[in-house]
Amino acid sequence: MEEEDLAAAWGASLEEEAPPGGADAARVLNQAEIDSLLGFDGDEAGEAKSGIERIISSGLVSYERLPMLEIVFDRLVRLMSTTLRNFTSDNVEVSIDGIVSLRFGDYLNSIPLPAMLAVTKAKEWDNYGLMVVDSAMIYSVVDVLLGGRRGTAAMRIEGRPYTTIERTLVERLIGVVLRDISAAFEPLCPVEFQFERLEVNPRFAAISRMSNAAILVKLRVEMEDRGGRMELLLPYATLEPVRELLLQQFMGEKFGRDSIWENHLADELRHTDVALDVVLDDQPLPLSTVINLKPGDRLTLNVGPGAPVRLRCGEVPLFEAMLGRRENRLAVRIERELKRMGAEEEASA
Repeated sequence: MEEEDLAAAWGASLEEEAPPGGADAARVLNQAEIDSLLGFDGDEAGEAKSGIERIISSGLVSYERLPMLEIVFDRLVRLMSTTLRNFTSDNVEVSIDGIVSLRFGDYLNSIPLPAMLAVTKAKEWDNYGLMVVDSAMIYSVVDVLLGGRRGTAAMRIEGRPYTTIERTLVERLIGVVLRDISAAFEPLCPVEFQFERLEVNPRFAAISRMSNAAILVKLRVEMEDRGGRMELLLPYATLEPVRELLLQQFMGEKFGRDSIWENHLADELRHTDVALDVVLDDQPLPLSTVINLKPGDRLTLNVGPGAPVRLRCGEVPLFEAMLGRRENRLAVRIERELKRMGAEEEASA
């Protein structure tokens, strides 16, 4: 009985609070519904984006649309593992933590400080990239190169600027990695990554517009109990000159073109015999005159002695030459190349 009275009272209260107009009346959304609609519900881990946030993020280009990049970065990891072992004389393991696409401004604001930011230039592509070395990696490299003991973590002194020795050692590390990056791209496209400058403030390392899309490669470097992270950021504008190559599914993909057949056809065409006609004079004659020609008739040429002649292949004029004699044979000496006329010019001529 009490449950029925409670249900009746609840229904009456709803009828009293219902706005005039019934179901067609405007409905006011609460904050939770607004956040859900916009996609900013605060639960980012493990759930796909929705709403306005998904529309905004859809403007970014996913690196998976450039499948050859993953092969290049996998080659980079193998090269770095070898070169860093030789560089540090220690057991080094390099792995990829992730490859993501994001906006340049978002990444610049998310760089954990302190860190060193190396601005690099791709010489052949005439554009820039960014390499970030975090604090743990900096102290580990300094400790290893200056003879620190194995099995002990590098000592960190936070809150002070990096010294000249630390910057110099990190520059040497960056030079080694840049050579590996150039070698990783070598099978795809020859490019040389050059070191430009070293910054500690992200504001001075702006190499692209904040809204431009970029690809970020997160590398983890482990040296027994030491190590850290290195991140390589390449704006899509930097990769634009080799975009067609990065779209390949595998190395050497030609999208249906057969280069072997093309090369064979080009070689055979170069060995083709072509007949050249030496034209002394070219004059139109009526058909009646041609029909009435008999053996012994003479045709007067409208050229004088020593006048240039033309060399033609079919109906196409190629060269202008001078007529002469070599030993007991007639010969021509090419003087200049004639301009090819188009169909419209030939018709007007």
